[in-house]
Amino acid sequence: KAGDFAGVESIGTHTMQKTFGYWFYKQTKDVAMLQDILNHSTPQITLKYIGINK
Repeated sequence: KAGDFAGVESIGTHTMQKTFGYWFYKQTKDVAMLQDILNHSTPQITLKYIGINK
């Protein structure tokens, strides 16, 4: 519904979560906190999830 409201056709269930994670990481560089927020088991999973390749 949010995608329809915003006029975006292709929005997945995790789109907003990934967007939040990406910008949170860009602003804070705190992968440990983001890992906890997203409930991921490793920092590597978190970085891959938000599209950061190190």
